[in-house]
Amino acid sequence: MNKLRENEHLTGYVFTAPFVLGFLVFTLYPILSSLYYSFTDYNLYEAPGWLGLDNYQRMFTEDDKIAKSMQVTFTYVFASVPLRLVFALFVAMILNTATRATGIYRSAFYLPSLIGGSVAVAIMWQQIFGDQGLLNSALSLFGIHSTTSWIGSPSTALWTLIALSIWQFGSSMIIFLAGLKNIPRDYYEAASVDGANSVYRFFKITLPMLSPIILFNLTLQTISAFMTFTPAYIISRGEGGPLDQTLLYSLYLYRKAFSHFEMGYASAMAWIMLLIVGVLTLLIFKSSTRWVHYETKGD
Repeated sequence: MNKLRENEHLTGYVFTAPFVLGFLVFTLYPILSSLYYSFTDYNLYEAPGWLGLDNYQRMFTEDDKIAKSMQVTFTYVFASVPLRLVFALFVAMILNTATRATGIYRSAFYLPSLIGGSVAVAIMWQQIFGDQGLLNSALSLFGIHSTTSWIGSPSTALWTLIALSIWQFGSSMIIFLAGLKNIPRDYYEAASVDGANSVYRFFKITLPMLSPIILFNLTLQTISAFMTFTPAYIISRGEGGPLDQTLLYSLYLYRKAFSHFEMGYASAMAWIMLLIVGVLTLLIFKSSTRWVHYETKGD
């Protein structure tokens, strides 16, 4: 009996070993290494030299672009995430109506999320918002002749990235759609009998019942927005232009690490970003006690 149990334990260890080894080698070790490098002067070619807190002090006292990259990143996150979720919920509510072609529409709307972070889409976005791009061609049909490069203009460059983020609403839409289908129809029927209109039903039934899904999507999309890199890199050719208006924090971190080979400084930047994302996530969860409603709460 003991030998059988030992064999069962051995089998479990064998099956979990790939995950454990992968976690230790590819996740935990890089995390701890980056924490160590954040206190050093490391350029990949020489042994890291201990600096203590100098990298962190430099970030907040000497590097002007840190403040600019944070400003751009926060603008991007606080604009793109709410708009993306609102648009995703709007489309999900349309698709929630029972039609024969719902499956086709669902797949079509989800497709941008599968390819939205690719290099090809970022290049396509350049062509759409360029001075001779599709947007200006469409405006000319209405008599509006513009030679503005929406990507090259400091006032609109960041908004082209925000528009790209909103276009990738498919994953949030699918989650919203699943949540909408789990709301009992009896609630809407009872509200209709009482004379409630569609706006009242949306704010008093749909949003409260969907609030846990909104919390889930809000958390995931906020973290994902802070990690945005590929569109900003491709569209600005890695420079964050024009006038640093698309210099996302992740792009600036990449430049410090792989253009200037300041790996220690880039590691410190990564840990600051981890701290910021962690604090924002904590605030989201803390605030959820005021606006998230669970059906089983109070049972």
